[in-house]
Amino acid sequence: MKNKKIALKNLFILAVLMTAFIACDKDFVSLDSDISGLNNFDVADMKYDVIAYSNKLGPVQTNNLPSNLFGFYKDLVYGNSTASLVTQLTPVTFDPKFPEGTRLDSVVLTIPFFSKSTGVENDITSYKLDSIYGDGPINFRLYENNYFLRNFDPNSGFNQPQKYYSDRSMSASSQIPLTSLQGTVLKDSTNFKPSNKEIILKKGDEITRIAPALRFKMDTTFWSNKILLKEGNPVLSNENNFQNYFRGIYFEAEAINNNGTLMMLNFGAATANITLHYSSPPASTATDAARITGTYRLNFPGYNANTTSPSSNLINFFDNDFILNLPNGNPVTGDEKLYLKGGQGSMAVIKLFEGTDMDADEGTMTAFETFKNDFVQTDASGKFVKAKRLVNEANLIFYVDQSLTQGQEPDRVFIYDTKNNIPLVDYYFDSAEISRSNHLGVLQRVNDEANSQGVKYKIKITEHIKNLLLKDSSNVSLGLAVSTNVNVEDAILQGSVLTPTNNSIKKLPVSSILSPKGTVLYGSNIVGSDENKKLYLEIFYTEPNN
Repeated sequence: MKNKKIALKNLFILAVLMTAFIACDKDFVSLDSDISGLNNFDVADMKYDVIAYSNKLGPVQTNNLPSNLFGFYKDLVYGNSTASLVTQLTPVTFDPKFPEGTRLDSVVLTIPFFSKSTGVENDITSYKLDSIYGDGPINFRLYENNYFLRNFDPNSGFNQPQKYYSDRSMSASSQIPLTSLQGTVLKDSTNFKPSNKEIILKKGDEITRIAPALRFKMDTTFWSNKILLKEGNPVLSNENNFQNYFRGIYFEAEAINNNGTLMMLNFGAATANITLHYSSPPASTATDAARITGTYRLNFPGYNANTTSPSSNLINFFDNDFILNLPNGNPVTGDEKLYLKGGQGSMAVIKLFEGTDMDADEGTMTAFETFKNDFVQTDASGKFVKAKRLVNEANLIFYVDQSLTQGQEPDRVFIYDTKNNIPLVDYYFDSAEISRSNHLGVLQRVNDEANSQGVKYKIKITEHIKNLLLKDSSNVSLGLAVSTNVNVEDAILQGSVLTPTNNSIKKLPVSSILSPKGTVLYGSNIVGSDENKKLYLEIFYTEPNN
């Protein structure tokens, strides 16, 4: 432990410090009742050893995600990843009635990118694309899917939703055959790159403008046979019949010369659909009469918050070709390096105070008991009685191993409770408006340049430490994972990990499943010249100076 003390004898400064502390956490004991009658206080800090180790992940759950990845990502440290997906579709209208003489004129697929407007000039809106990784073109192909995607798991007696995983698995013993996904080719595209250009649609004098999207026309013959010629057939009468008849579309990406782009697609957007544009003969017999136009729309699934009652499926698949062998760490001694990689990659487990709780050891004290004894007085059962020291701030500082990383590190990492699979209490004390940056510090980079190498992440866990002291909270293991958007963890359940029974990690934050990025951090088991980058828990506190 490292103990630094700075004497403060100014009562006015003390009053300000204590008022700020009490305002932050009303559950903490009052100054008057527990540290009264004292005139001198110290502000000090201690460093506590932790145990941190890497945890290689098995296949991760990738159905019912809030967004989806598609394309190719080249990670200079870990290797390549290709993201494909399969999706069901649902007609907006069942039992359609098409006019006599209907002709299918065009079929258009639209799936928006994530983007934001940067300005308007001459009625044209400029956009900046978000969550686009890489800048090389890719080839992609769309197939009719021939595999039936069930909604409920037969292994649960059809009482639980079916989970689908990143390697096409549905369980440890069953997997979707790739050949079943690759039916009739519906679209073949080469040298595709996402564009940030506004899409302008013209129909006569009417102009419609939409944000950047993956948008293209498809073959009319296939869709005419699949939809228009099935008018009156039961396959178009309800969702179940339709999804058994037309089992969806498989999107398959391919790198070009070992390079490409990975894009995040917004299937949940209102404009995400496949639209069939058709026309029928005019009612008038005049030779110049225009044909009557109409549309028939098929919608993609969006995120379904009601996870006990699934409807349609949209599943991501990740094919990793890693050049770095992901290690399984040492949970006893901790690791020198922590390997974090999104998707079906790796995360880290952190055990504070050697990961131990209160024990019945007849006199000896665990590291956790020693910590509690430093800060609070407890009764014989370990329950809080009163405070000895007041916790001002508690941080975990993770240093980036710059000898391995090459500037592709994620800006954010996410820490969570691995027992209950929820964010820490500090997450809820922080504001989504600033993207929880007080709790989950943004990566500090060399010279603060966006593309320079990372230096460190500062993760503030002050409220979590207070709860360990005051509320007798369990000293649970913490998980650390890369994140593409820390704010989504507030509303979306974590995804399952298909792992062996002896692995304690059963869930992974969704924002890590959706992140292609990776980094390497210094861990807790370091000796030698890099010891100054060792992971510690640092606690700043106030205590009476007797």
